[in-house]
Amino acid sequence: MTEHPPVIVHPPTPSGGRRVTVRGQIVGLAHGRGDVAEFLRRAGVAGPAGEIQLDDPRLVEWRGGNLDDWPMPPA
Repeated sequence: MTEHPPVIVHPPTPSGGRRVTVRGQIVGLAHGRGDVAEFLRRAGVAGPAGEIQLDDPRLVEWRGGNLDDWPMPPA
């Protein structure tokens, strides 16, 4: 069985947000990198937002795009 990182950022929803799970628990709907960093800080997965390495594949698995993919919600 393949081991996944503790954090998964799921594909964008129709509203443009991306669901974030930590160890299988939904922690919120992110609309940008800052939201993901804050969710990880609150969950105790990482330290201050400036120190979080969102591009570390051992920490975060990005599904349906990478950390730069934040589609605009429909008008």
